[in-house]
Amino acid sequence: MDIKIGDKVRFLSEVGGGVVTGFRDKATVLVEDESGFDIPMPVNECIVVESDNYATKRKVTKEAGTPAPVVEDTKPEPHKPVAETREGERLNVYLAYVPVDAKAISTTEFETYLVNDSNYYLYFTYATGENANWLPRANGLVEPNTKLFLEEFDKSSLNDLQRVSVQLIAFKTKAFAGKPAVSVTLRLDTVKFYKLHTFKETDFFEDPALLYDIVRDDVPARQLFVSAEELQEAMVQKAKGDRPVSEPARKQPRQSGPMEVDLHINELLDDTTGMDNAAMLRYQLDHFRKVMDENLKNKGAKIVFIHGKGDGVLRKAILDELKRHYKSCQSQDASFREYGFGATMVTIR
Repeated sequence: MDIKIGDKVRFLSEVGGGVVTGFRDKATVLVEDESGFDIPMPVNECIVVESDNYATKRKVTKEAGTPAPVVEDTKPEPHKPVAETREGERLNVYLAYVPVDAKAISTTEFETYLVNDSNYYLYFTYATGENANWLPRANGLVEPNTKLFLEEFDKSSLNDLQRVSVQLIAFKTKAFAGKPAVSVTLRLDTVKFYKLHTFKETDFFEDPALLYDIVRDDVPARQLFVSAEELQEAMVQKAKGDRPVSEPARKQPRQSGPMEVDLHINELLDDTTGMDNAAMLRYQLDHFRKVMDENLKNKGAKIVFIHGKGDGVLRKAILDELKRHYKSCQSQDASFREYGFGATMVTIR
C-alpha cells in the first residue's frame, strides 16, 4: 500500500514508528515519533498500520501464543468541527520556508510548509520543475487554519527549487460557497535563502520565515508563465497596432555603458562563516542567474560579470550556465585594459 502524509506506520527493522509528516525524497519518508522528532526512514522499511481509509489491526491468540493477523476495514473518522471566522471565508494560502537554524543561515537546512489561513479544507499538490517536466514533492490534505510540513532540504537542492507549482482544491464538510480550483506557478529567488534579513516574523511561526503568496483574499498569485491564450491575445493586439492609452510607445534610453556586476563573494556577502567553497560558488551562481533573468527583456544590453582570475572555477561555471540556460546570449572576455583577465561580458540577445 502506498504511504501518504498522515498515515501511522511502524518500522520493520527497528523498534518504533509514528505518523508520516512528509517526504525527503521518493525513497525516504519523514516519521514523527512520540517525542515530536521527525525521523527519516526508507519507505521500504515502513509498514502502514493506520491510514485515513482503513486500519490494519492484529489480534493475539493467547492459547497458541502466536499472532493471528486480522484485517478490519473501518470507516474514516468524521472531520472535527472547525472554528470558523468571517475572514476565513476568503482563501489565504501561503508557501513558507523556515530555516532550521537562523543563526547559521549560510549552512542551515530549511523546512517547507503549506499554510492554510482559511475555513476550508485543501487538497494540494506541491511540485518543482520547468515547462512540462514537473516532479511531485508532496501532496495531501491541509485542514482549515493550520500549517502542514512538506519537506526539509539543504542548500544543495536550491537549484531544483527555482520554479515551484502549487495546485489546490478547496472544500468543506458541510454546505459551502464554492471556490475555483487553483494552480499557481512561481519562481523562487534562491539568493534570498542566503540572507537572514529576508526571513521575517509572521503570525504562523515562532521563527522567521520566507512567505510566498499562493492565494490572497481569494485571488491566486500572479502566474510565472503566460498562458497560450494570453500570448495569442497579445499577438493579435500587436498585429492590430493597439496600444493602451495610458502607456504610449516611447524609446528606451540608451545605456551609457555596460552594467557591472562584481561576483566576488566578499562583495555579495558580509559574512561567509561556515560556508565552504561549494556553498560560495552556489551563491555566486544564484546571483548571476538573478541578474540575467532580470535583464533578459533588455535586448542589446551588455553586462560585465567580474569574477576574478583565480583558478577559473567561477568563470567556467558562468560559461556553462550561459550555454545551458541562456543560449541566445553572446559572451566574450571583457576589456583587458579595464578588467584584466577577470571578467566576462554578456550581451543580451
